[in-house]
Amino acid sequence: MTMERKYAWILYVSNLFRTYCNAVLYLLVCSVSTETCPYPCSYFEDSTNVTCLDSQEIELPLVVPQWTNTLILRGINISALPESSFLVNGTDMELKTLQLSWNNIREIKANAFRGLSRLQRLDLSHNKLTIVSAEAFCGLEDLRFLCLNNTLMSSGVRDLTIALSNECLQNLQRLDLAGNRLKAIPIARFDNLNLNTLVLTNNSIETIGINNISSFNEHKKVRIYLSMNPFKCNCELQAFYYWLKNDSQCADSSRLLCALPKTKRGIPVEKLLKEDTDCINAELETVSYVFLGIVLALIGVVFLMVLYLNRGGIKRWLNNIRDACRDQMEVYHYRYEQDSDPRLENVAV
Repeated sequence: MTMERKYAWILYVSNLFRTYCNAVLYLLVCSVSTETCPYPCSYFEDSTNVTCLDSQEIELPLVVPQWTNTLILRGINISALPESSFLVNGTDMELKTLQLSWNNIREIKANAFRGLSRLQRLDLSHNKLTIVSAEAFCGLEDLRFLCLNNTLMSSGVRDLTIALSNECLQNLQRLDLAGNRLKAIPIARFDNLNLNTLVLTNNSIETIGINNISSFNEHKKVRIYLSMNPFKCNCELQAFYYWLKNDSQCADSSRLLCALPKTKRGIPVEKLLKEDTDCINAELETVSYVFLGIVLALIGVVFLMVLYLNRGGIKRWLNNIRDACRDQMEVYHYRYEQDSDPRLENVAV
């Protein structure tokens, strides 16, 4: 037997032995523990983690041991999170981390997370949220991290704005909203949150309005990530441009690129010239075109008034021209008849 075959045999035996030991340990934990062992989830009491992957047999509320610290549900195909989805027999859980990514969740109802007052991290990424109740996050007083990457539909964005305006997330420190095709920042105010990190990368934001800039200036501790957005580098970007130049809140400012107009595509927003976002020149140009239009309109009105006031003289002048043309045509017609008379040819001979 060669060395390679011996090594492969030893590796196979060790993996088989490890699998056997894990199975025995799992059975011992399930038989010794007084808590319910949820099938087909796997957990070990010493690690305080419960994992449920790719199963259609999971139903909410899920019965898990009281000591569970981290609960991972992935590939479960949960269409909605009803009220008290993780509250069993009226008992609060010790959960600190809850991962619900890739579950096709479409709706979060009011008080869906009631009973998770100790929860600090909530991951709802890669779902299809279309309905988010205004009280969806109520009961999460200690939540610090909320991940909503690649999960919001258009109607879900509007609902999320209302949900974030409540007083339910006063201790939230990090909010991830990357990859949601957002066209605006879905946070009306920051004073009801405790944010220090806001991730808005890979969305459809073309400009940042003056109201958002004012909110940023009032909450200097918030670090904002805005790369991979199609910024429209025109006059509307002026307030945002000066904010980038004079502030360091945008952590990835060097990676912000212009998408429109085509002449500026790929240019970093920070490297734009002052004239590129100067609203005064644009306004002056607009005013000049408006003024030119007004002048031309006045000239047209004056011309029409002159025609109207001199309509009698113009009518006589046109009649005179018509009579003169008629007389001239009659002369030509007479000469034509004389020239075409056949008797004139005999006289000439």
